[in-house]
Order: sequence, then structure tokens, then C-alpha cells
Amino acid sequence: MYLDNLKLNNFKNFTEFEHNFTQINCIVGNNGVGKTNILDAIFYLSFCKGFNSANDLTTTKYGADFFAIHGAYTLQDGTKETYTCSQKKDQKKIIKHGKTAYKKFSEHIGKVPCVMVSPSDQIYILGHSEIRRKFLDMLLSQVDVVYLENLINYNRSLEQRNKLLKYQQQTGFFDSLQMEIWNEKLSDYATVIQEKRREFFLSFQEPFKHFYNFISSNSETPQVEYKTYEGNLLDLLQNSYEKEKVIGHTTVGIHKDDLVFFLDGHNVHHSGSQGQQKTFMLAMKLAQYDYIKKKKGVTPILLLDDIFDKFDFNRVQKILSLVTQEDFGQVFLTDTHLSRVEDIIPQSKKDITTIIKL
Repeated sequence: MYLDNLKLNNFKNFTEFEHNFTQINCIVGNNGVGKTNILDAIFYLSFCKGFNSANDLTTTKYGADFFAIHGAYTLQDGTKETYTCSQKKDQKKIIKHGKTAYKKFSEHIGKVPCVMVSPSDQIYILGHSEIRRKFLDMLLSQVDVVYLENLINYNRSLEQRNKLLKYQQQTGFFDSLQMEIWNEKLSDYATVIQEKRREFFLSFQEPFKHFYNFISSNSETPQVEYKTYEGNLLDLLQNSYEKEKVIGHTTVGIHKDDLVFFLDGHNVHHSGSQGQQKTFMLAMKLAQYDYIKKKKGVTPILLLDDIFDKFDFNRVQKILSLVTQEDFGQVFLTDTHLSRVEDIIPQSKKDITTIIKL
């Protein structure tokens, strides 16, 4: 899959921006000129939201009353498609395929697969478990519509069960029928989600280890452990009620799942160096790319933001030699130094490389 053309209107720091792209696209400029914002716009067209944005309040350029992102793509079979994301002030965001707006954003997820590598990726190791679940959910939602549907339904049911617990906490009134309904719904959705997460890790470990060893050139053994609840969730929910009616929220379920990262049996969070943590997450992202490609039969778009901030020059050269091979697809990367970018692009790829100076 290729993004042929991107057009922005009032998106973050851009009043207007438009550019055509090739296979390897290098966006060069000083800090603060909007390099990352271009990658974020591409990410937006895949996920209907920004990479780091919890909401859309900072998406529209200051002083404007709308933003719009337009992307023209060539699909794997050569088909041309356009996707648009826009929002007017005080109105709902709209995602369109061609001229037709989606009724639900979930209908679009997976249409334009994309993987983002960012300097902030270490947060997946150092941050809260919610961040790691986000990584897992974004990955699986792009390749499995059943997973996405169950995840949406689980989160809605969890919200309703928590509201019921909060109401019971405040009023002392116990609605046993409503509680039973939400317990059953959560259990049904969670069973599907947990099974799919477990299946994923069975096939994810080997490519992840392959990419880690390629990048690091050493004999460390990396491993990702999936931690989830054990037993029947319906029973666990029923048994946890006495505690939950006091604290007012649900304490067991797949919303408490976590990933634990190891190198040679040692927790990367506690004992891994910064270099090991960066390499670990890059290998995770490349394995994510590989998984999506195999599952969907489509090469995702790969976004590499400030990659020199993560690795030394020799390591970056090695990474670029990998991601510019034929079995990888379109690549976007950002950097602050033009000469450095020109030096890392393989000579054989110069004719399919576009350099965009901001």
C-alpha cells in the first residue's frame, strides 16, 4: 500500500500542505517546523486519531475553525482510493472513503495499515499497563475486525458495569439483575479477546526475536510475556463484587492485562539500559509490521520519526538497509540534518527516494 498524495488544511502548524510521495520519503527540517505533524497526519488517516493525542483539541491550527486531511492511496492490487478526515469547530469528526462518510470509525480501522516508530516508544516499557494494552489493541484491531468489535463492546460494557458499581456505592442500592447482565457480557467479550491475544503471541515471539537480534547484533534472548487473569471471568466477577462495591469499579478482566518484557530473563523495565529499551521497542514495532503484513497480505506504511534520536549512525544505516528491502513497503522518516539523511539512503534506492525540506 502506498500513499501517493497528502493534503493538509489547518492541521496543527500547517495552514496548507500538499506533496506527492515515492517509496522512501525523507522529511527534513529544524525542530518545530512540523516534520512529526506530517507523520501524525498519515497516522490519523489510518486510526482516525493522532499518535500522541488523547483528543482532537490540539489538531486544528490555532485560529482556524476546521481541519482536514486528504490522502490518495494505491492499494496492493493497484486500485486507487481516497480517504479524508475532517472536523469543523463544535461538530463531530468525519471520516470518508471517497465521498462516503463512515457511520462508525471502526469500519475504517485496518483499511490503511500503518506502523509508527517514535522517540516516545520507551513509554511502552516504562509506562503504565494501559499503554502496553494500547500497543496490543492497535496492532490486533488493524488485522481482525472480530477482535475490534469485541474490544469496543467490552469497553462499553465495562463502562456500564462501573457506572452501576458507582451508583451502588453512592446509594447502597444493589441491582442484582443488571449486575448479572453486565457480568455475562464482559465474560463473553473477554473470552474472545483473551483467546485472540494468546494466539497472537504464539506467532509474534519468533519474528520479534529475529528483529531484535538483527538490530542489536548480539546473543541476548528477548521475550514478551502476556499476563492475564486465570480461570472463568464470570466467576471472578461474581467473587470480586464485595470488594468492588466498596471501591466503585471493576478490578478483574482483560482491561487489566499487561505485557512484561525480558532480556535474558531480566525485566527490561528495571534492568535494561536505554539502548536495550530502544532496541526492544523498535524490534516490537518491526515485528508488528511483519505480523500485519502476513495477516492482511498488505505492506503497511512505516513511519520513522527522528530515528537518529534513538540510534547511532551505523545502527540507523542497518535499519534503513532492512526497511528499504523489497519486502518492505513505503517508508517515511524525519530528521534534522539533510546531509545525514542523504548519507543513509542506499545508493540503489536514490531513484525512489523523495526528500522534503521544511
